[in-house]
Amino acid sequence: MNYCTLGKTGIRVSRLCFGSLTMAPMQKNKTLAECRDVYAKALELGINFFDTADLYENYHQLRLAVEMKPDVVIATKSYDYSAKGASKSLEKALRGLGRDYIDIYMLHEQESRHTFRGHREAIDYLLKMKEKGVIRAFGISTHRVEAVRDSLDFPEIDIVFPIINYRGIGIEDGSREDMEEAVRLAHNTGKGVMAMKPLGGGNLLADTDACFDYVLGLESLDSIALGMQTVDEVIYNAAKFNGEITDESLTERVRQLPRRLHISDWCEGCGNCVARCGQQALSLVDGKAHVNYDKCLTCCYCASVCPCFAIKVV
Repeated sequence: MNYCTLGKTGIRVSRLCFGSLTMAPMQKNKTLAECRDVYAKALELGINFFDTADLYENYHQLRLAVEMKPDVVIATKSYDYSAKGASKSLEKALRGLGRDYIDIYMLHEQESRHTFRGHREAIDYLLKMKEKGVIRAFGISTHRVEAVRDSLDFPEIDIVFPIINYRGIGIEDGSREDMEEAVRLAHNTGKGVMAMKPLGGGNLLADTDACFDYVLGLESLDSIALGMQTVDEVIYNAAKFNGEITDESLTERVRQLPRRLHISDWCEGCGNCVARCGQQALSLVDGKAHVNYDKCLTCCYCASVCPCFAIKVV
């Protein structure tokens, strides 16, 4: 497994970061026994970096990884804008993980310098916790090029965690090339750069090789978070990141894993996906997109017209 240091933080992580959302209650809702097996294989193969969030409600799952490897690196994030809210969320993470520190704490889905300022009270609180050693590094996650660019003017932001993939799916305010340039600038100024959604939230699973070739070719990315939910996926993804040829039977098992469309809670009910679906598998129910799984082919055409990136394949 390849490792690198996240910017100037001194935190050394595996280039493959384990994205834990797919196993969390809001998606696959894996049992603790299932989580233990998957995390154990990840640790065995050298993955030492796990990403989560307050929203995912899965600290109890990740605590298993901490118990197996006490110095595993955990990144989490929340939407808090007040000191009180940030304090509550931080305490929840510490208690849930069974730790007295968090490696990386980020503000979730930041948009620009304006949202940084709107969350200033939470940022100041988190920076005080960093001074006390409760947090090792502070950062932001984002779906916007603007936020990555604006972070350059805020030295207190140690790490940026943007969405990037070879089709540019999920980038809200620009092209793939725009995000590449912003990420390059952030990396060159010493910020740690993580990447999310290299498979476009599962919507690019048919182009897995192209997705891996693209993100692994970007030298500005220190680590890449990839959602995993089975031992086979861990083995397959680790091999890909290590430049190894994968066994054909393993590749086929991973490709044949059952997948289904998932509509996130933040769906705005715009109806774009309903109009785009040629299978008539989508409808609006109580102002949200609803999937008829008997008709859905997981072709992912609907995701291409979702303005808020609420459609995933899990």
